[in-house]
Amino acid sequence: MFAGVADTHAALWYLFGDSRLSKSAKAFIDHAANARRKVALSVISLAEIVYLVEKNRLRMSAYDDLKSALADPEHVLEEIPFTADVVEAMRRVSRDAVPDMPDRIVAATAVYLGAPVISRDGRIRTSDLRTIW
Repeated sequence: MFAGVADTHAALWYLFGDSRLSKSAKAFIDHAANARRKVALSVISLAEIVYLVEKNRLRMSAYDDLKSALADPEHVLEEIPFTADVVEAMRRVSRDAVPDMPDRIVAATAVYLGAPVISRDGRIRTSDLRTIW
């Protein structure tokens, strides 16, 4: 059972201790870690990080640092694949509400897992999804 699903920025900001992560999002993830629960990270976020590194919007090590965290079974973040079940859950996430495909995949992952989305994204937060921020 997953406590939540982090979007790309929430996961990176948590990993790197970035102050842009809200206090409530950090507390939520910390609480999950202390309770030995996991926070899911859609594999689409890894693809997005590669893209952002290539555009020089993230430092080169961001991908490797996150992959190292995901490889650690004690880390709170756990990679979740993009599966046909998540695609099916996308049908319950309005494209009008969440038009960006990676964001919609993250949201659908949360719907599929029955967990809230940890995200600063305004479109996700104003949708009918459960969100933490």
